[in-house]
Amino acid sequence: MLVDTHAHVNFNAYKKDAKEVIYRSLNSDVWMINIGTNYETSKKAVEIAQNYEKGVYAAVGLHPIHLETGLVKIKNDKEEIEVNTREEEFDYQKYKNLAKKPKVVAIGEFGLDYYWRPKTTKKKALFKQKQKDLLLTQLEVAKELNLPVIFHCRVAHDDLIKILIEHIEQLKGVMHGFVGTAEQLLEYLKMGLYIGFNGIIFKNIEGINFEENIKKTPLDKILIETDCPYLTPPQIEGRNEPIFVKYIAEKIAKIRNLSFGEISEITTINAKKLFGI
Repeated sequence: MLVDTHAHVNFNAYKKDAKEVIYRSLNSDVWMINIGTNYETSKKAVEIAQNYEKGVYAAVGLHPIHLETGLVKIKNDKEEIEVNTREEEFDYQKYKNLAKKPKVVAIGEFGLDYYWRPKTTKKKALFKQKQKDLLLTQLEVAKELNLPVIFHCRVAHDDLIKILIEHIEQLKGVMHGFVGTAEQLLEYLKMGLYIGFNGIIFKNIEGINFEENIKKTPLDKILIETDCPYLTPPQIEGRNEPIFVKYIAEKIAKIRNLSFGEISEITTINAKKLFGI
């Protein structure tokens, strides 16, 4: 079996056929964790998971691009949310209550994202601080509920590493869709974090060596994911789905000179251990 540890079948892209997508995955022995990015998608992930006895789980969190900062406006992604919604202020109790629901296995995805940012130095500094404050607040929710965390990080690894080193003594969680240097990878591994790999490993990104990162990540710290509906592997066309996590497993198996079955078993064990599924 395989576990897609970062899916978004709770997104609008699957509004018409979420049940069929999940059926295809479960019928192929592929489990999934649907990840929330704001309250709306987090609630949807929980509702979906509660319809299945096993194999479908949820994570609850506020993605940094959905934080209300008053400093930058993010264009609505129709694949994610059907209608335009305002950015959110994080409601600690509201998210905590949702995270206590059955089948919720993590807090996330949350973290730092500096891709879309204000232009002035003063506004940039305030923008980054608001994201950092949100990060620490969601870490508190995870600590209070004893749940692992799912980190999102884009153009911000150095800041995230610094924060985690300063504020976290014991950390359990995963760096989702890791796109960073070997040095940054080592820092996350020192903290005990798992490393999630998805379809972005098939791309060429300047300064990033995905093959070396996969080789340097201990087998007992590797997780596989799709980040569907995004990052469709090149072997197929169109919308990504949890069932296509097999292509990530195949690629990692080739890089690590192991069989598909071995990587499937290892990554499944890792997912079950971290998320308690």
